[in-house]
Amino acid sequence: MADEVLFDVSERVATITLNRPDKMNTINSALGSQLIESLVEVRNNDEIRSAVITGAGDRAFCAGADLTQGDGPAASAGPAGHFPTNAGDRFDEFDAKKPLIAAINGHALGGGFEIALVCDLRIGAENARARLGLPEITLGFFPLAGGPMRLPRAIPQAYANELLYLGRRLSMEEALQWGVISRLVPQDQLLPTAQEMAAQVAGYAPIAVRAMKELINAQGDMTLAQANRFGGSLRWIVGQTADSKEGPRAFAEGRQPEFKGE
Repeated sequence: MADEVLFDVSERVATITLNRPDKMNTINSALGSQLIESLVEVRNNDEIRSAVITGAGDRAFCAGADLTQGDGPAASAGPAGHFPTNAGDRFDEFDAKKPLIAAINGHALGGGFEIALVCDLRIGAENARARLGLPEITLGFFPLAGGPMRLPRAIPQAYANELLYLGRRLSMEEALQWGVISRLVPQDQLLPTAQEMAAQVAGYAPIAVRAMKELINAQGDMTLAQANRFGGSLRWIVGQTADSKEGPRAFAEGRQPEFKGE
């Protein structure tokens, strides 16, 4: 049986491909576990500095939980709607510690949309058929792998509420207009563009990148003054690293910096 998730690393960038194209890359137990295992590898492997998540084929990034495998969300998406996994980590609370880029090649619905929302950057393919959204409310339950918590923090609440309460599905163009994704590119350029973005991030000082990710993710629960103090503390810590000296030195010498994560 083919792997439900493909994992490849090149030039410090991991590419994670959800690999059930005949099932719209829907989430079953194997895919859920293998996705978490891949993200754990991204988090723990110092040779990896960023990652891209995409779906196999051009129909779907991930169309959510595989509802054909059980009776409703408890069977298909695990306890309390969390992704099925044997890896010991809950997807809705998982932090890869490194930047993740979602290359949304097709439908991203339910749990698939929640996978995209976990990512720090999201770009989409020019796919007229693709729809993004959280349709769980139309099926008698509601999403709980991070969607109701992450979406109102990512886009204006009025837009988020339309998706959550109405189960509305957005076209790629609407997703761009609403700020769900940051750019649209031709389908054949989607993965190369995402990998190029990931490689650019991977070329920066990894400690500084991880600190900025921590600040961005944490400040939603802070006042502006608290966020400023936390950011100042992280900036001081980053300033003690060798990489923080290498960047200005390389600039002054007219060369590319060599960041080592030290």
